[in-house]
Amino acid sequence: MILLDGKAVSQKILERVKAKVSTLAKVPHLVVILVGDDAASRVYVNNKKKAAEKVGIKSTVIEKNAGISEEDLLTIIKDLNNDEDVTGILVQLPLPEHIDKNKIVESISPKKDVDGFTPENVGKLAIGLEPYFYPATPQGILMLLDEYKIPIEGADAVVLGRSNIVGKPMAQMLLRRNATVTICHSYTKGVEDKIKTADILISAVGKKIVRCKMVRNNSCVVDVGIFRDANGKLTGDVDFDFVSPSCGYISPVPGGVGPMTIASLMYNASKVY
Repeated sequence: MILLDGKAVSQKILERVKAKVSTLAKVPHLVVILVGDDAASRVYVNNKKKAAEKVGIKSTVIEKNAGISEEDLLTIIKDLNNDEDVTGILVQLPLPEHIDKNKIVESISPKKDVDGFTPENVGKLAIGLEPYFYPATPQGILMLLDEYKIPIEGADAVVLGRSNIVGKPMAQMLLRRNATVTICHSYTKGVEDKIKTADILISAVGKKIVRCKMVRNNSCVVDVGIFRDANGKLTGDVDFDFVSPSCGYISPVPGGVGPMTIASLMYNASKVY
């Protein structure tokens, strides 16, 4: 079993991004909007800011209290869209309930949408065109697989979860790389049997779902899930201790997909349109 070391690979990606940024005539400027005081969101934003500074990308965090109106938030984004100094915009999710997340995401210029969530970028991905930006987590996963030279073309890939952030774009991106893709979700029948067919298994569900005898021998298992168990320990969708002996490759939690998401985001933020 080979560990997919996202922490080590992410450092390589960040060094490449830093080298690229140093050659650019215009320094990229990433603006992150944080609404409210969600503790996890604040940690994520701080991690993004630190990574940006590490690679030479200018970063600004705009903090607004949870009571900001949807109209005022849309105005902020409109101003950032029109600001030529700003090259990337990211709105940290989740947002307060009174704000329509979809309306906010749709308002971001596709050329500044470093998360890759706007309808134009998602639509281009879906129909096989090149989006301005690919979603950070799926892109980071492919970077991780490529670093370990794991074959994607012709592989049978199973994606657990159909979220707009990971599951759906992950499936689309694997299809673009000529994998045969099966998406499983809460209504899928015979999930275990489908998992056993996977050369590449990517789980993004958010609960412990992949157990010891469910994976094919020598398969590649990527665990996107991250949450705390009953004892407060960070864990993922995959029962690592029981599953890993059967795998050819497996990503840990933490230290797998998480660092790759940040590196992938910095890769996106280094693009200047």
